[in-house]
Amino acid sequence: MAKYKIVHYLNQFFAGIGGEEMADYQPEVREGVVGPGAALKAALGDDYDIVATVICGDNYFGENLDKATDTIIEMVKKYEPDVFVAGPAFNAGRYGVACGTICKAVEDRLGIPVLTAAYEENPGTDMFKKDVIIVKAGNSSADMKNVIPVMAKLIKKMATGEEILGPAIEGYHERGIRVNYFAEKRGSERGLEMLIKKMKGEPFETDLPMPKFDRVEPAAPIKDIKHATIAVVTSGGIVPQGNPDHIESSNATKFGEYSIAGMDHMDPKDFMTVHGGYDRQFVLANPNLVVPLDVLRELEKAGEFGKLYDSFFTTTGTGTATGSAAKFGDAIGKKLVEDHVDGVILVST
Repeated sequence: MAKYKIVHYLNQFFAGIGGEEMADYQPEVREGVVGPGAALKAALGDDYDIVATVICGDNYFGENLDKATDTIIEMVKKYEPDVFVAGPAFNAGRYGVACGTICKAVEDRLGIPVLTAAYEENPGTDMFKKDVIIVKAGNSSADMKNVIPVMAKLIKKMATGEEILGPAIEGYHERGIRVNYFAEKRGSERGLEMLIKKMKGEPFETDLPMPKFDRVEPAAPIKDIKHATIAVVTSGGIVPQGNPDHIESSNATKFGEYSIAGMDHMDPKDFMTVHGGYDRQFVLANPNLVVPLDVLRELEKAGEFGKLYDSFFTTTGTGTATGSAAKFGDAIGKKLVEDHVDGVILVST
């Protein structure tokens, strides 16, 4: 009996090539098992072979999305695998987005079953959980021993064509897909049973889980605007020319802080936008349309508020996971509190 063939995708870190200094590593294919592929191969058993491992640096993939995807598709196509596997990515944002992107491309273009794994707050999970099966993973590689067996079980089902059951049973993230089935009890009975359990304070599982959103109490108004220090925070992707911190054009995994001390406007020679969700031509010509430094300086000179904070904070909002955004907000807020900033202007697009 011929063995089932697997092609595995890894980033530069998990392939043992290097960390951030090697994040520009271009796509490469190696025969056989690399890095965590050894644990995956052991969990799969003798009937499965990881015939090749594709490796690509996170920055290279993110900054050359179409080219990297096309190159990797050709690498995978050569091996005609039964299943394509990426990761696990845990909570590594760029890696998670790359895993989701290449899995979707392999499935769409080659018709090959695909699988990856990531933490619930990984941007790649939010972006791709409706398109591909993403196994639940912890936020670090310490969870590798728990994730690999779940991935191996699903790979076997994909290779053999066995039915994949619901996310709660198989251990992957909810995809929002409804499947018809025959229940032992009709909805009215289940509803009453849930209500009774809820009234008794007993645990129960709802038929229709609802999303949970944080509710944030509005801050108190600034008491003395004439002496207040005001900062600017934007999700409009304004960065210094060249984007020195490599903030992503969508599904951002980081934010930047940049000085505006002594400047009376945002000069297009110094600033640009990397945002991937709007027509950038107007903002590239005039970054003040997103970070209104020119108007804020006029108001500052007119005494409408006390002082403009000496730097602004920026990221891109397009496709960015709410978990990532919350982390950005916590970090930015902490610094502004430490620097006694009284208010923040949140500028979108």
